[in-house]
Amino acid sequence: MSLRRFILHRILSIVPILFGVSVITFGLFHLTPGDPISQMVALNPDITAAEEARIRAQYGLDGPVYQQYMTWMGNVLTGDFGTVIKNNREVSAVVMARLPETIALGLFGWAFGLIIAIPTGIYAAVNKGKLGDTASRFVALSGISIPNFWLGLMLILIGALWLDLWPVLAPSRLPLWHPKMLWYLILPGLTIGTASAASIMRVMRTSMAEEMNKEYVTAARAKGLPERQVVLKHVLRNSLISVVTLAATLTASIVAGSVVVEVVFNWPGLGKEFIDAINAREINLLMAITLFTGVFIILANLLADILYAALDPRIRYE
Repeated sequence: MSLRRFILHRILSIVPILFGVSVITFGLFHLTPGDPISQMVALNPDITAAEEARIRAQYGLDGPVYQQYMTWMGNVLTGDFGTVIKNNREVSAVVMARLPETIALGLFGWAFGLIIAIPTGIYAAVNKGKLGDTASRFVALSGISIPNFWLGLMLILIGALWLDLWPVLAPSRLPLWHPKMLWYLILPGLTIGTASAASIMRVMRTSMAEEMNKEYVTAARAKGLPERQVVLKHVLRNSLISVVTLAATLTASIVAGSVVVEVVFNWPGLGKEFIDAINAREINLLMAITLFTGVFIILANLLADILYAALDPRIRYE
């Protein structure tokens, strides 16, 4: 199978995956008590039973679950993700408004993880068994073990309250490209990237250590090549295959972790909007964000598969 056919096959596989995700999410949502109309009635007791029935019919919430799903799916296939009932806004408009903030936070955390993890992993592998290697492994284990929400709270305590260096809660009024938003991005970006950096560093160290024991490294050294060239040109390239795999997998963790981090730092992204949608029982918004997350994760793994062939020509999709 050629790379082009492989990519086409993976793109076509998105359809059944997203269908399964939508069915499970829709079903789980309807297993929880309440819906947007129930909350509306609770906040406004003057709404009569007849008015409640009319509102339910207006938003297609009066039929059985399978009928509601079929209606929702039919609308999605035409590009209509519905409306947010509490404010009558288009779901697509809400998602597009919050999407840049989530992408910026995810990219910041992802880039931070790679920038910290790859040099640290190389250093730990080259100095295997020494003090620096032991210290880096301890830091990596700590980074993996610490929950995002606790780390975020500690960064707020130290960086914002004790040192008074960074602001804490991002204002929803400022646009993402405003210079002040960069300061609001640093603490949540560090929070979301710490666990990724720790995981990538451990894999980088292990992969580098294994590669450095192989025969081609011994042969390169025997030819008189400088150690720096052996490590950075030969060993590093082969070691990056495992890192690419993990980096793509961690995309899911970064997207999922952004939900907690955005709430802790009041970051105005899709994660915070997702929590608000759960609390308000906004099924249309909840489904749209879930599908977007699924597409993002699938495309990230597809990109990783493509990079395999670029990093190692021996890999073929046959």
